Amino acid sequence: MSVYLLGRRIDCMNVSSIAETIKKACIENQKITLASYNIHGFNLSMQLPWYYRFLQDADITICDSVGILKAISLMGLDLPLDYRASYTLLMPKVLEICNQHELSIFLLGGKLEYLQNAIDNLKNQYPKAYFSGHHGYFDKEDPEANKAIIEQINDIKPNILLVGMGMPIQENWVHKHCGSLKVNTIMIGGAIIDRMAGIVPNCPHIISNAGFEWLYRLLREPKRLAVRYLLGNPAFMLHLVFARLNKFKLQVKITPKL
Repeated sequence: MSVYLLGRRIDCMNVSSIAETIKKACIENQKITLASYNIHGFNLSMQLPWYYRFLQDADITICDSVGILKAISLMGLDLPLDYRASYTLLMPKVLEICNQHELSIFLLGGKLEYLQNAIDNLKNQYPKAYFSGHHGYFDKEDPEANKAIIEQINDIKPNILLVGMGMPIQENWVHKHCGSLKVNTIMIGGAIIDRMAGIVPNCPHIISNAGFEWLYRLLREPKRLAVRYLLGNPAFMLHLVFARLNKFKLQVKITPKL
């Protein structure tokens, strides 16, 4: 099932279904792109036309926040919490599949030392999977730098490319270079590499399930996240209020399995 929240397509899938879809793409040598919506991403899609088109064109665009689920509910469709597919919940499932089927993952993003910590941690936890990567601190506008990284990825031909460079930088990079990448699944994961490295802690489930992960993140990184949350969250609510006042209807479509 896909819902269209203010015209934005969000694919309602639970974590197990997403992980199985990724496994299918890897084993059957398909190619898919997995993107996600949280409130910050939704706001960016209202501001950046290319970003909106990228998310619309992605093979799967999942719900990555309780705030999006609450917005869908406000527009008339109550969905269970199972449809919140954050990377904190999704990645352990995906990594277990990689370990079971001896699949490979290339991590693109993070500082060099954090990236190496993440790779070392993953190798210890999932010894049958294969991990490699490149840090995210390169000139995204330099054709030669991009060419070198793409060649490195394509030489390895990983089953999964996990890109974690922050919104909208990571989406822009994938948007520009997706066609050149020889991988089965592209996953766009924000700070997930830093979390794998143990640098950024996961939000406690009781807080994230209640819809207050944004507050947890804000309290930990107030300078970096103040604008995103203190301005972004009210802006998101205003979009919903105007949509309700104008009797904007939520669209729901049943989509076939990939």
